Amino acid sequence: MRINSKTLIAIGALFSPFLAGSANAQLNVFACEPEYAALSQELAPDAKVYSATSALQDPHQVQARPSLIAKMRQADLVVCAGADLEIGWLPMLQMKASNNKVRSTDNGLFYAAEHIETLDQLENVDRSMGDVHAKGNPHLHFDPSRLLQVADALSAKMTQLDPDSATSYQANLAAFSEKWQKAIPQWEEKAAGLKGKKVIAYHSSFRYLFNWLGMEQVADLEPKPGIPPSSSHLAKLVSRSQEGDVMAILFTSYQDDRGANWLGERTDLPVIMLPMSVGGNDESKDLFSLYDSVISLLTEVQ
Repeated sequence: MRINSKTLIAIGALFSPFLAGSANAQLNVFACEPEYAALSQELAPDAKVYSATSALQDPHQVQARPSLIAKMRQADLVVCAGADLEIGWLPMLQMKASNNKVRSTDNGLFYAAEHIETLDQLENVDRSMGDVHAKGNPHLHFDPSRLLQVADALSAKMTQLDPDSATSYQANLAAFSEKWQKAIPQWEEKAAGLKGKKVIAYHSSFRYLFNWLGMEQVADLEPKPGIPPSSSHLAKLVSRSQEGDVMAILFTSYQDDRGANWLGERTDLPVIMLPMSVGGNDESKDLFSLYDSVISLLTEVQ
């Protein structure tokens, strides 16, 4: 059958929207944690962004479920905290997904911790130390300056993967950076009274927050990172609390509150659940409101 030129033009007009959509396909982002899903959405509002975990989950411990494998198989970009936070599950997920695009940081794999100077790096680590990270504390998203560095690097990674949208990524980064830099002094002014305050908390989840605001975690609810509090360890914390300089006992949305509440009942100290990430409480709907919520909760008891 012969097809004339008019027929070819008609066919081209019919399929051109689909071809155009293919050429400008949305970036498909797989985020290991909700804070990086939120940051990815700020930098690429039109991207398809999926978070592998919620703020109610411990990001150290994630099951390589079929649904996660399927999402990673579709991903153009995987964004994670890094510093071995996901070492227990991400390699297995990558292997099962068989997506070569996101196996290497040379391509579509992005670790936030590789783009900043992490706190608490260790030269030597062994099992007796508990759940510690030789490459430094991975919970860096509560340092606004470091997070801005990550945003800059992540925008560059998106541009590398999707150069046709470079102008959009640059504009989105500029808008986010401007808004973020205006928010930082406002947060710092609101939190000024927290400087020098002492708290007891789990693990070192808020290490960057305390470092930024000048607070001090004087004791850990865990005897070692990742080890649940024992009765003897909690008894020692009661003695420490009796020194009278502790402002509050803190835990986060995925941590067991029993040890914190037990200690609070015996010391009359306020016990506060701080959202660890976006979605950790009703107020934390994005990165800006996450910071707002955490600082408000702390300043209410200072």
